[in-house]
Amino acid sequence: MQISHEAPASTGGERFKAMVKLKPACKDYVWGGRRLIEEFGIETDKNILAEAWMLSAHPDGASIIVGGENDGQTLIDYIKLRGAKILGTNCRNLSEFPLLIKLIDARENLSVQVHPTDEYALAHEGQLGKNEMWYVLDADEGAEIFCGFKKKISRDEFAARIRDNSLLEILNAVPAHKGDVLFIPAGTIHALGKGVLLAEIQESSNVSYRIYDYGRNRPLHIAQALDVTNLNPPTSPSESYPHVVACDYFVIDKLTLDGKILSEAGGVVDEKTFLSVLILGGEGTIACGGDELTYRKGNSFFLTANSGDWKIRGTCDALLTQVPHGKNF
Repeated sequence: MQISHEAPASTGGERFKAMVKLKPACKDYVWGGRRLIEEFGIETDKNILAEAWMLSAHPDGASIIVGGENDGQTLIDYIKLRGAKILGTNCRNLSEFPLLIKLIDARENLSVQVHPTDEYALAHEGQLGKNEMWYVLDADEGAEIFCGFKKKISRDEFAARIRDNSLLEILNAVPAHKGDVLFIPAGTIHALGKGVLLAEIQESSNVSYRIYDYGRNRPLHIAQALDVTNLNPPTSPSESYPHVVACDYFVIDKLTLDGKILSEAGGVVDEKTFLSVLILGGEGTIACGGDELTYRKGNSFFLTANSGDWKIRGTCDALLTQVPHGKNF
């Protein structure tokens, strides 16, 4: 969605909630499974669920508010009604909602693909590019993720390996294990192998250039991929401690409550940024702005900027995501 920084029309003094629970947009891509339905309790009428867009204001699939006076409203319309101020001052120079947060179940191999930079995507696709982070929730024995090339290659070799279907031979294969974190900058060739369940936090974009698709006969985007792919091997990620990942696009923290030694945590959502809370496991309550909601595995919450103190009680594994003062687009 495009962000309007003009003040919204008066709503007659209606009290808006500082925190809302979100229902995801659901995608039944051919490679998906049923773990998000059966293990995370995601409700859908689809037979398979490849991706659940847990926090999304993207026109290709917006999250929907559950409960309260805004029940059934898309996150897009909620932001339009409340105004850009609920996103925080770190978003005041942004023209687009900055984040898209997903749960992904790869029952089969995903296509080998690459994402463009913001500059390329805005010029050619009319939307943002994609820098993203993968947090592995579970992985079958022997499951792999491809990320970058084994060594530096030339554009000619890249094109030749695409033509003769030998591309997989030159890709850097990484064993996938629960708790692994991979930051995938725009321009990095990558693919998710079958048997991996993960959370993905990315820029709000739905642009992917498919290079190899295991014979599924879906469209490929070879010319675009040749334009944007980084032909060097991946570099070691910069240190993000104490965060899981910190970059120009998002800052991600992990929260774990065991319900015994630690059963309560919280913080303050200030005027700089909104807060996304994605529950990966456990159950309890989350409170903010005078409201308290229950949570369980597979829930997603959006806490508006400047909503003040928030607190979570119970057991949980959760990813907390905020927007830093970074790029303008």
